[in-house]
Amino acid sequence: MPKLTIDFFHDVVCCWCFNISSRMRSLAAEFDLDIRHRTFVLQADRAEMAARWGSPESARETILGHWTVCREVSDRPELVDIEAMRAADFDYPHGMTAALGCKAAEALGGQDAHWEMFDRLQRAHLTEARNIADPVIVRDVARSLGFEAAAFAEAFDDPATAEAVEADRQRARALQVRSIPALIVRETGARLVNGTRDDLAAQLRSSLKLVA
Repeated sequence: MPKLTIDFFHDVVCCWCFNISSRMRSLAAEFDLDIRHRTFVLQADRAEMAARWGSPESARETILGHWTVCREVSDRPELVDIEAMRAADFDYPHGMTAALGCKAAEALGGQDAHWEMFDRLQRAHLTEARNIADPVIVRDVARSLGFEAAAFAEAFDDPATAEAVEADRQRARALQVRSIPALIVRETGARLVNGTRDDLAAQLRSSLKLVA
């Protein structure tokens, strides 16, 4: 069977990315996919959050409305704790700190480590209502995954890690990615439509026929 390479653009703060990540894990095993993880930071800092959403209160309520819709079609709705994030004592977080954490993990352990970090940070965000815009939280999550603290901190602070995040942003622009999750089959250019696991599997079979 030919092998497909998927560029998976995502942001830790994106609930829709949470839904599709677990589905893609299952499909990656079934179809022997090569998943290449690409950070796509929706808002990079508090200023960008304010420009996009207005007040912190407006950002929280609007985004949690998205969570509600997302949870309704999730395979794991019990892991999306809307009320915990509504009660959190910090502004709804931007995605840059978490993106740096994912790229630091990738620098230390490759694509598999990036995915593990991404999924664990999403759990911290969506299930545990932790502030993943705080580097202390990101480093703590890294330790929970077994990363050595000093090595992870060095990778996190390395300018090359920020450059890797920017490189993914430039790749997204080149591919005209404007929303996430985005899953692009490198061999065909096809963009998978977000849906159920069965829907995604059918799309992958169609791509495989094109490259057989």
